[in-house]
Amino acid sequence: MQGLIDLAQKYFSIQTIREVLPFLLKGALWTIIFSASSEAIGVILGLVTSVIRVTKIKVLSQLAVVYVDFFRGTPLLMQIIFTYYALPYIGINLPAPVAGIVALSINSGAYVSEIFRAGIESIDKGQVEAARSLGLSYMGAMRYVIIPQTIKRILPPLTNEFVALIKDSSLLSVIAISELMRTSKEMMTWKLNPSSLTAAAILYLIITIPLTRLVNNLEGKLKKSEI
Repeated sequence: MQGLIDLAQKYFSIQTIREVLPFLLKGALWTIIFSASSEAIGVILGLVTSVIRVTKIKVLSQLAVVYVDFFRGTPLLMQIIFTYYALPYIGINLPAPVAGIVALSINSGAYVSEIFRAGIESIDKGQVEAARSLGLSYMGAMRYVIIPQTIKRILPPLTNEFVALIKDSSLLSVIAISELMRTSKEMMTWKLNPSSLTAAAILYLIITIPLTRLVNNLEGKLKKSEI
């Protein structure tokens, strides 16, 4: 029993958490900012890529496939390191925050593209033909008929992607960005106590659990609307 008490005091020191909490909250704010910014850019990039993939222009479609396969098939950590440390070799010097957002956005765009593509392909193809028969161009049919329906269907997986991105943003610590993960490690070194990591884990849960519940609610409403 005493061993458990000592372990709890080591990993959940209330005094230590009180002292480091302001720093952790600032780190959590940066985590949200980086994740939200990257997800917004990733959604735009993913939408454009998915539309290109379902077009009949083979060259563009194949380029989109290469982009998606490459960034889904290689580690995000490698992409972050490449963006910050390797691009300067060809004269592209990005500040750490910009490099972080670029890497996260491009990676997210690849995953969002597949979400959009699956959503677009789930729509009855007859709707495109009907829109074309009414005088809309292919892009017009996508914009006014297909995409609005697709967005409704992909909201749950899109929210899941955002949750995953929030957790993946912890990898930005390798390029000295003081998001939540890096801040908790710095606090642990400062206080010589791992309680800051425990507090960081709780903050991640506070951020992600409401989003996970939102996904469940969206999925439930979507199923009811399709009945």
